[in-house]
Amino acid sequence: MAHHLPNYLKTHRKRAGLSQDEVAFLLGYQSGSRVSRYESFDRAPTLEVALACEAVLGVSARELFAGVYQKAAEETKRRAARLTKRLTSDPANKASERKLALLARLAGGERAQAPYAV
Repeated sequence: MAHHLPNYLKTHRKRAGLSQDEVAFLLGYQSGSRVSRYESFDRAPTLEVALACEAVLGVSARELFAGVYQKAAEETKRRAARLTKRLTSDPANKASERKLALLARLAGGERAQAPYAV
C-alpha cells in the first residue's frame, strides 16, 4: 500500500491557481498563515475546515487529506478485526449477522455502507 502525505492541500491549491491568502479568505481567515500551517502539516484543520477545503478546491476531503484518511482507515480496520474476534469468541454474545457483515467489510478494508437510505 502506498503511503500518502497527510494532505495534498498545496498541490490542489496551486492546481487551482489560488494563493494561500485567497484560500484563507474563502475559508474565512484573515491571512494565509493558517493555510500555510495546514499545508506544512504543522496544524490539522477541523472537520468544518476540511469540508470547506473540499468545497473551495473541488476535491473530496478524503483525497485532500489522503494520509490522514489512510491512517484512520488502517486503525479502524485493526479495531474491526479485534471486535469481530471478541464478538465471535464469546458464546454469550449473540452478534447479529448485520453487525458481523459490517465488521467483515471494515476488517477487509472496505468502506462501510450506511444501514439506512439518505
